[in-house]
Amino acid sequence: MAEPHSGKGGQCPPMDLMRSEKMTLVQLIIPAESAHRAVSYLGQLGLLQFRDLNAEKSPFQRTFVNQVKRCAEISRKLRFFKDQISKAGVVSSDPVMQPDIHLEDLEIQLAEHEHVLTEMNSNSEKLQQSYMELLEFKVVLQKASAILFSNHGHAVPEERELEENINSKGDYVETPFLFEQETSMEPTNQSGLRFISGTICKSKVLSFERMLFRATRGNMLFNQEPADDQLMDPISNEMIEKAVFVVLFSGERARTKILKICEAFGAHSYPVPEDISKQRQIINEVSSRLADIEATLDAGTRHRNKALASVGDNVEKWMDMVRREKAVYDTLNMLNFDVTKKCLVGEGWCPISATAQIQEALQRATFDSNSLVGIIFHSMDALESPPTYFRTNNFTSPYQEIVDAYGVARYQEANPAVYTVITFPFLFAVMFGDWGHGICLLLGALVLIACEKKLSAQRLGSFMEMLFGGRYVLLLMSLFSIYCGLIYNEFFCVPFHIFGVSAYKCRDNSCRDAHTIGLVKYRETYPFGVDPRWRGSRSELAFLNSLKMKMSILLGVVHMNLGIMLSYFNACFFGNSIDIRYQFVPQMIFLNSLFGYLSLLIVVKWCTGSQADLYHVMIYMFLSPFEKLGENQLFWGQGVLQVVLLLSALIAVPWMLFPKPFILKKLYDERFFQGQTYGKLNTTEMETEVEPGSAGQHQEEFNFSEVFVHQMIHAIEFVLGSVSNTASYLRLWALSLAHSELSTVFYEKVLLLAWGYENLIIRIIGLVVFAFATAFILLMMESLSAFLHALRLHWVEFQNKFYYGDGYKFKPFSFASLIDDEN
Repeated sequence: MAEPHSGKGGQCPPMDLMRSEKMTLVQLIIPAESAHRAVSYLGQLGLLQFRDLNAEKSPFQRTFVNQVKRCAEISRKLRFFKDQISKAGVVSSDPVMQPDIHLEDLEIQLAEHEHVLTEMNSNSEKLQQSYMELLEFKVVLQKASAILFSNHGHAVPEERELEENINSKGDYVETPFLFEQETSMEPTNQSGLRFISGTICKSKVLSFERMLFRATRGNMLFNQEPADDQLMDPISNEMIEKAVFVVLFSGERARTKILKICEAFGAHSYPVPEDISKQRQIINEVSSRLADIEATLDAGTRHRNKALASVGDNVEKWMDMVRREKAVYDTLNMLNFDVTKKCLVGEGWCPISATAQIQEALQRATFDSNSLVGIIFHSMDALESPPTYFRTNNFTSPYQEIVDAYGVARYQEANPAVYTVITFPFLFAVMFGDWGHGICLLLGALVLIACEKKLSAQRLGSFMEMLFGGRYVLLLMSLFSIYCGLIYNEFFCVPFHIFGVSAYKCRDNSCRDAHTIGLVKYRETYPFGVDPRWRGSRSELAFLNSLKMKMSILLGVVHMNLGIMLSYFNACFFGNSIDIRYQFVPQMIFLNSLFGYLSLLIVVKWCTGSQADLYHVMIYMFLSPFEKLGENQLFWGQGVLQVVLLLSALIAVPWMLFPKPFILKKLYDERFFQGQTYGKLNTTEMETEVEPGSAGQHQEEFNFSEVFVHQMIHAIEFVLGSVSNTASYLRLWALSLAHSELSTVFYEKVLLLAWGYENLIIRIIGLVVFAFATAFILLMMESLSAFLHALRLHWVEFQNKFYYGDGYKFKPFSFASLIDDEN
């Protein structure tokens, strides 16, 4: 959790990541007239977490529900204005410094602005709809006239056929043909042939024509021509491709059917006169009216944008103010009204180191609100466990988030993040060790750190936000990857003679026996890391596998021992001597009697150069503990030591299992008969066994069977986990080997293979493929895989030795957190 604002002139104590801040439960008795200002000042300070004293009430039953509704309504209006500003593309100028406005005045002002803007939008929509209808009408006039004239030359046969069809139907006997006087283009009378023209969506033309044909039984002529440009539909306000149609028909019943079909298909029909002079006159009138509407729309848009700009200069400021006001009233709803209705009573958690700053803020609130009665602030005894609060910075925050993702630390227990700062990037680097790839990661981390101020002010995507938040994790991972890469002597899988000349040479100048018989050592061992001559040698894979496997076991045993040592520090801190004697000691004995001994054998074998088979030694330590070791003996007295360690490991198991439940039972009986009760959390051996959900609460019964089963599960889990966890650390060896082999494949089978050709194009293609494979597979996928495995080693193998992780975060009421949540 990031460090909250410390207030004006507040001095924070030194940061302590090992133990969470000491917290205290406080009570505030606030006069009603200074309640709002007091909570506002506490929100600016951000160091007090209020408890909800009205949890049993619904939101509508609380005291300040009307104020919360008002803030929500004002927020809605401000979002509406912001949306309108965004749609209009209005760019806000630098806001002019204006005096602070009260919420009531802002509400009245926004209501007026909203009314004006809503009326403007309504008028603009009506004008826009009229404009689009007139524009469609103009297109229909132009296209329909062209269709009618184009049909003039070849309409006679079609008209004769239509006339014959009409006269053959009883329904249309009295309907004469319309185009008998077509050459004169005079308006038809009621007995003549008529036409309907309009627009329809281009995709519906075929089905529209088919439906008309069926409805009129073929007694119609249909012509259509696509519009030159897309038109905005007056109803849906969407730009669509349309076609202009003309339907010729006869009879009133046919007209009714055609109009209903037009309505069903969403076609818009427009009246088009047959007289050319009238058509031209209407076109001129429509064009003139379109120009007038366009000018009106432009003037309305300018006026609307001006009104939006006047609001937009302060909308962000107002949104922040309303957000704070709503948060204040939400917090006030968590307080209890006294029976006299003259004061509010609140409770909350705060760091002990922050009490002076909180009292100073409350005194300022009393003074600024001109209250005659001061605010009472005092500490209370708590029956529940306090929240966990670690003050972090940009560097330590991502490591704390890694730990908190597993579980928030119990109050005052040892924080794994202190050690995760180093162990996490180091274990990642053991699996990702290549100083060429490490340099690539380092460059990426340095770019993120160099652009820290710029990127922190921007709104990033989820992936980039995660990457930017972990920039310092990436920095340490890259540095340790370079270090481990130098130890492995791998630069994109290629070895270099960085620290001197190799200690090995070929048996002759041809080096033809290098991969079969091997090399000859002729000088001192290579000073740092793996000798470059191992690359490509006959025993390269066997040597590197042995080295990395043994190194993984050593790192794992050290890591697990660190976890058990932290359980000792926790027990000492909470004064729990039972856990020290009957949990820490047997765990250390069991783990180191087996795997600590294995680590000792590995180190001795490396130092002495012995050829002893450690697999044989460890297996027969259990199968035949008294058998002589022979050539597998590494040091004097090893056989006796093995027997002692094996007996110690066997004794440690019942040591972990039986004493603790019986001692707790005895302590309970003594207290019960003496009439004593439990005190605060973790003050004695008994209280550490209280379940997390009831921490610090009084417990009337002691369930021996439950405690015994819990201890048995814990003991069995540790015994089996010691084996499985040690084996789990072998993933360090497996992923390191996989990363190295994959790098070798890309280097030899892509880059070197392409470089073997004289063709420049093939070389460029090979280089590009190698670069993409390195970037996307080795730097992204492999780094993500190593990250997840390092995460697993910390969460499971390391933290389960001491970390409960059943606490809850300290979440103070803070205006700064409101801004972070909004972003």
